[in-house]
Amino acid sequence: LSGGLSPEQATANLNAMNVGDAPWLLSFSYGRALQQPVLQAWQGKAENVGAAQQALLKRARLNGAAQRGEYQESMENTA
Repeated sequence: LSGGLSPEQATANLNAMNVGDAPWLLSFSYGRALQQPVLQAWQGKAENVGAAQQALLKRARLNGAAQRGEYQESMENTA
């Protein structure tokens, strides 16, 4: 799902699939969409580990909300 998409677009797509009352649950298994913001924050530097951890936590929380169909783009600035 996330191949070639930004992390934000991949999250929005997951959310769109989970809005409504579908008889199934859709989850996520993103490589790049979860890792890209983390790697950008980390840059291979020990002093950036905390920022990288926060980036992973943010994207995981946003994807969790999208898995429940509760994601909103405005959450990108507050998560």
